[in-house]
Amino acid sequence: MRAAALPHYAKVAFVLIILISTGYICVLGKDVMAPLVFSFLFAMLLLPLARFFENKCRLPRGVAAMLSVILFTAFVAAIIYIIAVQAGTLADDWPQIKLQISHSIDQLHRWTVNKFRFQWNAQMMNLTKELNSQAAPVIGTTLIGLTSIVLFLVFIFIDTFFILFYRRVLISFLLKVFSDDREVLVFDVAEQIQFIMKKYISGLFLEMLCVFAIVFGLLSLIGVKYALLLALVTAIFNLIPYVGIFSATAISALLTLGTLDPAKAAEVTASIIAVHLIDSNIIMPRIVGSKVRLNALVVVLGVVVGEMLWGISGMFLSIPVLAIVKIVFDRVSDLKPWGLLLGDETDYSERLVHRVAKKSDTPKEAAKKAKDDILDDKDK
Repeated sequence: MRAAALPHYAKVAFVLIILISTGYICVLGKDVMAPLVFSFLFAMLLLPLARFFENKCRLPRGVAAMLSVILFTAFVAAIIYIIAVQAGTLADDWPQIKLQISHSIDQLHRWTVNKFRFQWNAQMMNLTKELNSQAAPVIGTTLIGLTSIVLFLVFIFIDTFFILFYRRVLISFLLKVFSDDREVLVFDVAEQIQFIMKKYISGLFLEMLCVFAIVFGLLSLIGVKYALLLALVTAIFNLIPYVGIFSATAISALLTLGTLDPAKAAEVTASIIAVHLIDSNIIMPRIVGSKVRLNALVVVLGVVVGEMLWGISGMFLSIPVLAIVKIVFDRVSDLKPWGLLLGDETDYSERLVHRVAKKSDTPKEAAKKAKDDILDDKDK
């Protein structure tokens, strides 16, 4: 006897219930799941290195996994050390920077009054002074929060080691969860996630290096005092789509305004925006080149939802998680429409137009269009 098929609205309702339940679980388990997801991504990135130590250097799996994590930890620690040193210098110079920012704002006020006869609102001036007075406590709070960040990183590295060490156990678990006839599908999804995420994450690191080098060179030519710190901040914040580049631009312009004149701050702003345009149109497509393409609307919503669920960590993880979800959706027949919703492909809509047009065509015209469709598929 064939099982009765569920109506479409019931399938959609089940998918929505699962998504909402997953989001609720993510909120409850934020402290455990956020470092765990980071660990999965880093484990995929370090897997080729661990395999190299196992196969080429003949090291035990535990030693290979530990050595891979130690090398990666040393790389991250070097970046954190550079940022900490630069931040310490910035904290020492902050009183002078605050005075320079106030002076620059006063100059801008006088210029707008003389040039456009535009009087600033007194409340706006009070708000600016309030922000200047509260900036130092915010920096102090941020420095205090470094302890929790260090603990967060420690959990990530520990989880990364265990994922590399027990990776075969995880694959066996997935195979046992699903039935035997889904074994090929499970292997296909696991291989695709590993391949695409490894390519995506390694591409992101290479992209960060390119953005860092270009921004550091431009800021050094302009004469910015904290060029190294601002280049690192821009490269890291660039991982957050859309939101990150505006945040990095605002921070860079503010610090430049506190050390140089407003004209230099405008040059810094224009330089970072130009680098972002080059990155999004040239560097990102060529270096990252991920086969999973997400449309811009889903990316923006993913960043917003990620921030609501996991804060800053969710903003960084939104794109990799959406890419993994799309890989799964594209390979499960009942979830393919949701995968299409996440992507930017228009194949289905074009094919639908062709099918509707075929109904009104003559047999010769329909055969010619069918032949053209086949040739188009071969070209793709």
